[in-house]
Amino acid sequence: MIHIGMLIALGLQALTRNRMRAALTVLGIVIGVAAVIATLAIGQGARAAVQAQINNLGANVITVMPGTHTAGGAHLGMGATQTLTPDDAVAITKECPSVAALSPGVRRGAQVIAGDQNWATNIQGCSPSFLDIRQWPIDDGAMFSDADLRGAAKVAVLGSKVRDQLFTTGASAVGQTIRINNMPFRVVGVLTSKGGQGMMGDQDDVVLVPWTTAQRKLAGITWLQNITLSAVSADQVDAAQDQISSLLRQRHHIRPGDNDDWFFFSQQDIASTAESTSQTMTLLLASIAAVSLLVGGIGIMNIMLVSVTERTREIGIRRAIGARQIDILLQFLSEAIILSLAGGAIGVTIGIVAASVVTSLAHWPTQVQPQVVVIALGFASLVGVFFGFYPAKRAADLDVIDSLRYE
Repeated sequence: MIHIGMLIALGLQALTRNRMRAALTVLGIVIGVAAVIATLAIGQGARAAVQAQINNLGANVITVMPGTHTAGGAHLGMGATQTLTPDDAVAITKECPSVAALSPGVRRGAQVIAGDQNWATNIQGCSPSFLDIRQWPIDDGAMFSDADLRGAAKVAVLGSKVRDQLFTTGASAVGQTIRINNMPFRVVGVLTSKGGQGMMGDQDDVVLVPWTTAQRKLAGITWLQNITLSAVSADQVDAAQDQISSLLRQRHHIRPGDNDDWFFFSQQDIASTAESTSQTMTLLLASIAAVSLLVGGIGIMNIMLVSVTERTREIGIRRAIGARQIDILLQFLSEAIILSLAGGAIGVTIGIVAASVVTSLAHWPTQVQPQVVVIALGFASLVGVFFGFYPAKRAADLDVIDSLRYE
C-alpha cells in the first residue's frame, strides 16, 4: 500500500515535469477561490457595517408614527392622521411595562440662522429622555431640562453638523443665540457626532428643542408627529409593540377588524431587512464566483486525461512490477488534489489581498472570516477529487498488456 507521503512525492514529481501546464491548470481554481474570498469579504464587511449603523441608532428603539387617513373616499398617505396625542404618550409610559423610556416628537424643517450664517436643517421636538433612548451623549453644554419642557422654553441643542455650519470651527456654540422661524433660541448644548444615516437622513444634521416648544411655537399643532421610545431590552421590542397596539386601539376607539391609525418603525425591522438583503447579495456573488471553481475543475480533468494518455506506458510498467489498481487510482487522484489545493492556497492569499485593496482604495469595509477560508479550501479539494476521479479511474482501469504496447 502506498503511503500518503509517497503519494504526495510522486504527485509533485509528476506535476513538476511540466510546470507551465500545471500553473495554467490551477489558474481557474486560483481565480475561483480568490473571487469567492473577496466577494464574501466585501459582503460580510458591508453586513457588519450596516449592523453597526443600526446598533448606533439603538437596537431596541421603536418609533410610533401616525398612520393613514381616508377623507372623501381618498386614502391619504402615512402620517396623515392627527390622532397621536401627548395623552397617548403619557398613557404608554404608565401602562406599558415593556417600555423603558419615551419621548414625544414634533418634527419640522426650518432655516436656522446664526449671525451671518444660515443652514437648512431638521428641527426635532423631543423630551430630555430622547438622548437616553438614542444613547446619544452631549459633547458640549447640557440637554435642556424638564422645566424647559414644561415652560416651552426657546432653547436648543445642536447636532454637530449644524454647529459646524453655523459657527467658527473650534468656537463654542453654547450660550450663543440662533434664530428659527425668526424666533431666538438659546443654544444650551451640542451633541456628539454619531455619523451614519438615520430614518430621516444625516443624524448629526438636527436641532433638538423641547417638543412643547416645537408643537406650540414652531408647528402650531396640538397632536404629535411621532413618539420615540425604547423597549426594556432588544428581545422585548415585540412585547412593547403589542402592549402599545392594545392600548392605542382602546384609546382611539378602533373597532375590531378596522386598521390601526398608526404604524411602528423599529431598528429591528431595518436590521432584518438589511440582513436578508445582505445574505441574498452575498450568496449571489459567491455563486457567480463559484462558477470559476467549476471551470477550474474542468481544466484539471482535461489536463489529467491528457496526462493519463501521455503516461500510459508508465502506468503499464508500474502495473507489471506489482502496482495495484488502487495504487494507480490514488496516485492520479493525489495529483488532482495537489493541483486544486495549490490553486486554493494561492487563491486565498490573492482574495485576502484583494479585499484589503478594496478597503484601502474604495474605503469599503471588508471582513475575511476564518470559516470562509476553510470552506473555500475544502471546496477546492472537493473540486479536485470530483474532477480528478474520472481520469484517475481511467488510468487505473487500463489493461496492462495494452499499456506496455502503447507508443
